Amino acid sequence: MEYILSPSLLSCNFASAGNDIIEVWQAGAKYIHLDVMDGLFVPNISFGQPVIKSLRKCCDIIFDVHLMIREPERYIADFVKAGADIITIHLESTEKVAETIAMIKEAGLKAGLSIKPKTPVSALEPYINDVDMVLIMSVEPGFGGQSFIEGSCEKIAEVKQMVTARGLSTDIEVDGGIGTGNLADVLKAGANVIVAGSSIFNGKATESVKAFDEIAKQI
Repeated sequence: MEYILSPSLLSCNFASAGNDIIEVWQAGAKYIHLDVMDGLFVPNISFGQPVIKSLRKCCDIIFDVHLMIREPERYIADFVKAGADIITIHLESTEKVAETIAMIKEAGLKAGLSIKPKTPVSALEPYINDVDMVLIMSVEPGFGGQSFIEGSCEKIAEVKQMVTARGLSTDIEVDGGIGTGNLADVLKAGANVIVAGSSIFNGKATESVKAFDEIAKQI
């Protein structure tokens, strides 16, 4: 599977968000990760469709939209219109998981399904054949800058085994606490889409993107 870096906008300087997106895109990042939080499903509030629609004008990078909101099925059409390329919902956020995945796919977008750290990988089984990407949270969702939860690599390996056993080409994305110190372990476990926020934007973003890329090339 192709290695893809998806820098999380949550850690950027929002006063220059458009420029920050362009910088990581020009440095080689293929996705930008957009965390949408409602203050209900997770304790934090971030941004919504108007911000994404405005940022969509800055460049052609793939918008990897992560909905950490209750009943995301209410807003799928809005995020499609705002310019999302991939929409990931949480398994725990709705009773209409299959229907919401279908809505995303019918709109012509890629659909992702995420699970929180305490949700077992087995919970993905009913939906694994229908999604383009699985997102494993390696921190509790809601805030950036948290430490990688021990045992997350085992969950990544479980998902990889599930995908391989079914002959699928599903992307495996991991979000939370990933830096140059543990990137190799995450990739070796089976992930190929890496979300990184503070480890990219809290320093020189271009240099950070290239440092991640160099590690990935060695795996």
